[in-house]
Amino acid sequence: MIKTDILVIGSGIAGLSFAIKSAEKFPERKILLISKTKLEETNTKYAQGGIATVLNTIEDSFENHIEDTMKAGDYQNNRKIVELVVKEAPERLQELINLGTNFDKNNDGSYNMAKEGGHSAHRILHFKDITGWEIERALLKKAKSIKNITIKENIFVVDLITDHHFGKKIVLNEQNTCYGAYLFNENTQQTDRVLAKITMIASGGAGQAYNHTTNPIIATGDGIAMAYRAKAFVTDMEFVQFHPTSLYQVDISPAFLISEAVRGFGAYIRNLKGKRFVFNYDKRGELASRDIVSKAIDDELNKSGEKHVYLDCTHLDIEEFTNHFPNIYEKCKSIGIKIEKDWIPVVPAAHYTCGGIAVDENGNTSISNLYSCGEASRTGLHGANRLASNSLLEAIVFAHRSALNIKNKINNIEYKKNVPTWNIKGTSEPDELVLITHSRKELQIIMSDYMAIVRSNERMKRALRRLEIHYHETEELYTNTKISPQLCELRNLITIAYIIVNQSQLRKENKGAFYNIDLR
Repeated sequence: MIKTDILVIGSGIAGLSFAIKSAEKFPERKILLISKTKLEETNTKYAQGGIATVLNTIEDSFENHIEDTMKAGDYQNNRKIVELVVKEAPERLQELINLGTNFDKNNDGSYNMAKEGGHSAHRILHFKDITGWEIERALLKKAKSIKNITIKENIFVVDLITDHHFGKKIVLNEQNTCYGAYLFNENTQQTDRVLAKITMIASGGAGQAYNHTTNPIIATGDGIAMAYRAKAFVTDMEFVQFHPTSLYQVDISPAFLISEAVRGFGAYIRNLKGKRFVFNYDKRGELASRDIVSKAIDDELNKSGEKHVYLDCTHLDIEEFTNHFPNIYEKCKSIGIKIEKDWIPVVPAAHYTCGGIAVDENGNTSISNLYSCGEASRTGLHGANRLASNSLLEAIVFAHRSALNIKNKINNIEYKKNVPTWNIKGTSEPDELVLITHSRKELQIIMSDYMAIVRSNERMKRALRRLEIHYHETEELYTNTKISPQLCELRNLITIAYIIVNQSQLRKENKGAFYNIDLR
């Protein structure tokens, strides 16, 4: 058994920022930060575009950023939260810069501010086309230098330890408390308990519920699924954002992302006949928000029967392009696409989980002593569709607010006693990896066929019927087999898929808000 004051699940921008802030505010407290694979393998690492912040109040304003965010989210956002995040952004950004994060600058030393779809002004700070990687680098360097932060890799969180592990039947709206988590150590193949006074879920999103996604294979919604099982409020999961321009490659997953910033740089979207068609759907054309552009492409593909459309960069200054997007240029070149003369084949791909574990303005979930931050959380910032480059911003703002919030409670929290060990009685060694892999692929196909950009009542019913089979088969395997990360990920993905379908149905019925549907 392990004891720590603060347990942080996830090593992306949200988890690292929270761990660093907490360690600096409470130097006498022990903080354990865990990653289920390598520390740097996170969704943050793959964030290309940048971080949206109003710095130039002459040409831009907080109100403009707020309105752009609300409009992109179809006004399903919580305006109070949008205002809070936008107005706190400059100070949080400066803290990232103070940690050594680099952002591109102009010749005069000012920051080079990009413009992306849905934004009415140039307000995106970036570092080439690897902004997330640069932020991750700076945060990891800082976290590793702090003595009271312990970092562990290849640790899979199986489940949260809450009151239901002590015989109490938990239902929604009843008091429930988090005491830590059960961890599976891939190196030792053992399951252990970690007791914590405060637990932070910063485990990222769930793009791997779909077979065509920009998310890395680790993005299996683990934190959201385990919070759901513990009866935390989980909401808005029907709002899955599809990025309109992922590189089209057959049977390649995850898909390579062609940044939103490329369209902000001036690229055109064309169909196979060469026509720019997005203006038929929105007067902003390629600079409309992601949901509009994705729907336009999906509609165009359904009409034409083609597999992809094109992103045309041939009219752009190639020297400036390669300086701004070196990785995109090299990726395309590696598969025989010369951007200066060839169009890039692109299709929409599952990209961002706008919903998640419901939290308040300080990151508190509905479970006592449990916080969530980053893509795993639902703060109310994004509404129905995330405005480009708002996610990194959301993470640093809520990591800061969560770290401040624990100050008044951590001294009054005691470790839970007599926490049961993980029960493996009656289970066998895992030997069904092929079956698990096959089930995961089937699940992704179900979600992509029935729960992608366009959904209907009949599609949702079909998805639910097929998911029920996978749910019961996987639960039987989980009950009778020893823990493995692959089995846990499959179980979590099935949970995520169920929530997406159920909350989509409720949204169709105009019920909205906080609904948890028991899987059984």
